Amino acid sequence: MLKKSLLLILAFLFLFHVDAQDSLKRQSVYRFRLGLDIPIGLITLGTGGTGLIMQHKKKPLTLAEISALQPTDINKFDRSAIYQHSRAASITSDVLQYTMIVSPALLFIDKNVRKDWKTVMPIWIETFAITTALTTFTKGLTQRKRPYVYSDYGNGNKYGSDATSSFWSGHTAITAASTFFIAMVYADYHPNSKWRPLMWTGAAIIPALTGITRYKAGKHYWTDVITGYAVGALVGTLTPFLHRRNFKRK
Repeated sequence: MLKKSLLLILAFLFLFHVDAQDSLKRQSVYRFRLGLDIPIGLITLGTGGTGLIMQHKKKPLTLAEISALQPTDINKFDRSAIYQHSRAASITSDVLQYTMIVSPALLFIDKNVRKDWKTVMPIWIETFAITTALTTFTKGLTQRKRPYVYSDYGNGNKYGSDATSSFWSGHTAITAASTFFIAMVYADYHPNSKWRPLMWTGAAIIPALTGITRYKAGKHYWTDVITGYAVGALVGTLTPFLHRRNFKRK
């Protein structure tokens, strides 16, 4: 997924150039800042690239390593995850993640947002790229074993490289980044809308459901999904916030 993010960053840089010219003609809710976006882009590329290298260098677990694992190796708060193995939950979590990846496109139903697509779209790309890069880097750095590695009936390949990619939950992080981004952008374009509470409620519930399904699938521990949720929500709200223009839209 990170390779796609890197391509999206290139698209972001192109759209930034286009928007920089358009912004001279009219103002939108958001704007780009070279002093902000260039460092973010470089850090994202560096973090993501390093994460990919660490992931590539990961060695699969051996039979001896897996045989030596004990449930008591896991803290009590997370331990119940090793007994979860719902295939339906695994499929549901994938559906939620991939649906939410494209869900910000729904913002363009709104005519005001649609007018500013050259600004809003790159900010979403940036949000997605940051979340994915941080997730990939952290997974490569921590190499935490997934719950199913400790299980006799787990949902996954214990000997695959993904078996040590538990922390944090990428599905939850990406979903939270998407939903909180949508709620934040909608609120910025419609500060007086009666639908704002509903948007924020949906933004909070959907990634929570994603996290629960990842836990029920035996793919992640509670600490994985909680952290992924927090990171995604932070990136999803902070990225558009940092691009706000200092004026009230009429």
